[in-house]
Amino acid sequence: MSAPAPSPLAVVDAEPLPRQEEVLTEAALAFVAELHRRFTPRRDELLARRAERRAEIARTSTLDFLPETAAIRADDSWKVAPAPAALNDRRVEITGPTDRKMTINALNSGAKVWLADFEDASAPTWENVVLGQVNLIDAYTRKIDFTDARSGKSYALKPADQLATVVMRPRGWHLEERHLTFDGRPVPGALVDFGLYFFHNAQRLIDLGKGPYFYLPKTESHLEARLWNEIFVFAQEYVGIPRGTVRATVLIETITAAYEMEEILYELREHAAGLNAGRWDYLFSIVKNFRDGGAKFVLPDRNAVTMTAPFMRAYTELLVRTCHKRGAHAIGGMAAFIPSRRDAEVNKVAFEKVKADKDREAGDGFDGSWVAHPDLVPIAMASFDAVLGEKPNQKDRLREDVSVAAGDLIAIDSLDAKPTYAGLVSAVQVGTRYIEAWLRGLGAVAIFNLMEDAATAEISRSQIWQWINAGVVFENGEAATPELARKVAAEELAAIRAEIGDEAFAAGKWQQAHDLLLHVSLDADYADFLTLPAYEQLVG
Repeated sequence: MSAPAPSPLAVVDAEPLPRQEEVLTEAALAFVAELHRRFTPRRDELLARRAERRAEIARTSTLDFLPETAAIRADDSWKVAPAPAALNDRRVEITGPTDRKMTINALNSGAKVWLADFEDASAPTWENVVLGQVNLIDAYTRKIDFTDARSGKSYALKPADQLATVVMRPRGWHLEERHLTFDGRPVPGALVDFGLYFFHNAQRLIDLGKGPYFYLPKTESHLEARLWNEIFVFAQEYVGIPRGTVRATVLIETITAAYEMEEILYELREHAAGLNAGRWDYLFSIVKNFRDGGAKFVLPDRNAVTMTAPFMRAYTELLVRTCHKRGAHAIGGMAAFIPSRRDAEVNKVAFEKVKADKDREAGDGFDGSWVAHPDLVPIAMASFDAVLGEKPNQKDRLREDVSVAAGDLIAIDSLDAKPTYAGLVSAVQVGTRYIEAWLRGLGAVAIFNLMEDAATAEISRSQIWQWINAGVVFENGEAATPELARKVAAEELAAIRAEIGDEAFAAGKWQQAHDLLLHVSLDADYADFLTLPAYEQLVG
């Protein structure tokens, strides 16, 4: 076999990393270049279509199921491809970034699936992008171990039959990878993450009895799912594996995608594995799309919007019904609690809430759910074991009792809760602390006993923006204004300095995080994604 032609991709502005040559091979980069050449133009068109659709929502303040795809929804004959054995039982999934320690702990966690995250739980530094790929290759070849420099504790993989199945999540369509360029233009981060992972691991995973499985984030329409399907078809042919080997689970975490669940499964049907209910990004998407829709679209404090809220219940029950009608897995939302090693009472209360949440999901017909920490795996497992028993899933529960009208999904004003001053303070606190960590290269951050990722920061800054622009008056009589947000943010910055000390404060990126949070919360021109201006400030 002749050597591959030199790749037209260039690695720019990136310090060399240990073992990067194992990932950035000429053959792998040639594959990514071909993905970019073939599919980035269509990706660009779909991003432009997002903006057009958002303008239409601004004009009408409504959404509906698509009349042009009614025939797909009405046709009861089609189903997605049967689940492969490695993805048939998904009752508990753990999520997290692909650093070395997390890779081992997640695979060993006892969960059925690990969402190996290059998206919201990972700040896309070049080191995280490339070494995350190294870690997954090492895991599949069982060459991975880790010793914690501080504690001296060593980590190694359990036997293969005890490891979670990996479902990898690439970045969303909106993000670029500035360190890989084609004719001077950055390659979409989604194609970099997918391309490198697929090229190196597709055959290796098949040999292990599994396959290249993916979570697709931030999808806004069935046309975006169609693009992914075209990519999968091309990629499988390129490396010479059977068509249909790839399986994709789509996160229904945008309000527009909630109206196209069946169509999304239809577009991906030979590669579809299921849909997932992603809570924080879903709320962020509602605020983003209906931000100028008036008082009836104003969300209360994020923690007041539980999954039992009528519009959230409509969304999750429609998801279960849609998935099971088409033979796909329905995967529930995140339990983000991080157990405290110091406060047993905090743990007790939180564990009870997690159990109630997972009991509800299992009772509603979900086939599995997410947790953020290994200690939550047994709790979630027990909830699903109680309903499933020895069955791998409950796709036979068709939920034909569920009937959701278009207006039910956006009935935000069905909630009694209102925004509070404490909610504003919390949004500033969490937003500042998360962005500071993200700017240091950390995408999954424990804040106030919850594992937060980029979706958390998005809902935080979106709610600040919405409350100010909707003229919300809090229960203490104070109006949500830019001046109040600046005052709360200054108080939080001072509190952090007092909490951690001057030296640690100076060593961090606190002022930068404060400034960026206020920029995306107060700017009249609402940024589509916080991570776009944040990526410009991310070093590495």
